[in-house]
Amino acid sequence: MMGNYPKALSSYEKALEIKRQSFPPNHPSLASSYNNTGLVYANMGNYSKAHSFFERAVQIGEQSLPSNHPELQRWRDNLGRAKNE
Repeated sequence: MMGNYPKALSSYEKALEIKRQSFPPNHPSLASSYNNTGLVYANMGNYSKAHSFFERAVQIGEQSLPSNHPELQRWRDNLGRAKNE
């Protein structure tokens, strides 16, 4: 099942929609879902779409997590990689 990105994307998009309905707009769990969705887009080679999801993850993380939080740093790293592709 490795590499089944369309199926993974569908699952992550569904999870993101559920979290959007369940959590406040700046909840770290939402940021994690944005990041995960971005990773799928990046693995599919759609870096511009990945960039927008990573950017949203970072925006939420910067509002809801300490600036040195390891997850926030990972999201920033992903954003930087997407910018360079």
